[in-house]
Amino acid sequence: MSSHRGEWAGRAVCVAGLGVSGRAAARVLAERGARVTVVEGRDGAEQRAHAADLEARGISVRLGAGDTLPDGTELVVISPGWRPDAPLPRAAAAAGIEVYGEVELAWRLRPEGAAPWLAITGTDGKTTVVRMLARMLEAAGYDALAVGNVGTPIVEAVLEKHDVLAVELSSYQLHWSSSPAPLAAAVLNLAPDHLDWHGSMEEYAAAKAKIFQRCGTAVYNADDPGSAELAADSAAGDARRVGFTLDVPRPGSLGVVEELLVDRAFTGDPEREAAELAGLRDVRPFAPHNVANALAAAALARAYGAPPEAVRDGLRAFVPDPHRIQHVADVGGVTYINDSKATQPHAAAASLAAYESIVWIAGGLLKGLEVDDLVRSCAARLRGAVLMGRDRARIAEALARHAPDVPVVDVADTDTGAMDRVVNEAAALARPGDTVLLAPVGASFDMFANYPARGDAFIASVRRLPGARPEGEAG
Repeated sequence: MSSHRGEWAGRAVCVAGLGVSGRAAARVLAERGARVTVVEGRDGAEQRAHAADLEARGISVRLGAGDTLPDGTELVVISPGWRPDAPLPRAAAAAGIEVYGEVELAWRLRPEGAAPWLAITGTDGKTTVVRMLARMLEAAGYDALAVGNVGTPIVEAVLEKHDVLAVELSSYQLHWSSSPAPLAAAVLNLAPDHLDWHGSMEEYAAAKAKIFQRCGTAVYNADDPGSAELAADSAAGDARRVGFTLDVPRPGSLGVVEELLVDRAFTGDPEREAAELAGLRDVRPFAPHNVANALAAAALARAYGAPPEAVRDGLRAFVPDPHRIQHVADVGGVTYINDSKATQPHAAAASLAAYESIVWIAGGLLKGLEVDDLVRSCAARLRGAVLMGRDRARIAEALARHAPDVPVVDVADTDTGAMDRVVNEAAALARPGDTVLLAPVGASFDMFANYPARGDAFIASVRRLPGARPEGEAG
């Protein structure tokens, strides 16, 4: 651990990136006496405002200079969005200068007696699980904080007084780290994503595997081959391995027995004893992949010592984030669900698997990912599909190959009224008992500022349907 001012005083550190994590790293390092220079490729009004705040603290900021390594740099602390092949990290590597991210910095700054980490990664479900976990730990009476990609920057949280940290870690963050040793860590699932950043599925998986390499307990999804393989191959030899499954659990794992979430790992005698944790009805919103999320959170909470009843109470206290299998309305016997967060095939597959008869709203930017397996797996559930966004033709081609009898409506509009037409076309295809599901499979940036903006547009359009209630929050 390395938190004392003397270890940083006078050290020339380049912080690459002016985002939330970059600003937090710059502040913490400057407070410890480092000579900090922040470099940022953008030079807009937002960046200038952030730069002014940092400069008032004695931190140098260079806008429009994201490719340039400041002279005399001894260390680069890089924000997670920076690709490994970007000019700045390449220049640092060529000069023999160490490069790591905010997560690595946070671990090295931890003072003696700092809160242990319960760490979470995976292609999908990270934010949901970290929030579920925090609620479970709080229900057990612990001072717990959710950090990483949610809430307080981790580099600040490690310097505060807490019992335990629930830490969400992306593949980007894990790529730029090497030292963190969580008390327990979970890989929720593994499917192709961010391959444009990592360069290959192998590199993406290698980044995810880092979460297991120094952990005490490796929590893995026994129903997901990628997660199970990482736990088998990447966790240290002395690490405990705990699986979770939607099936009846074996000794040493967590799972489902009839209507109950059950623990057969963290009991006095896992061979003979099982602890009842919660009912399926306590998982909200209810969907198979969200039950898996709840089991992963429960395994981490139990690894820390939370009692069984805290799992139940935490799930009941958990408030789902918007745009994740979010119930919007029931109109004319048709249910409308907003899962705008489903921005790649693995997430969309989990969403589609939760409903029996679906009018699917899909489209956006596919980021080079294939959708044939997704369409093949859900074809029998589709009553119809309404496609929008830049890569809608690729989805239409997959539907023609694997679901040729499913009616498809192509909406080429990209103006602000496009979602109204999309929702109206979906409503025309739907019958009582169907679900109109926005699970786009593509990113939103072709038409919207982000996935919440896309989800908000969907909600507003649904509420303009004849017979829909104009007021009230989505469920």
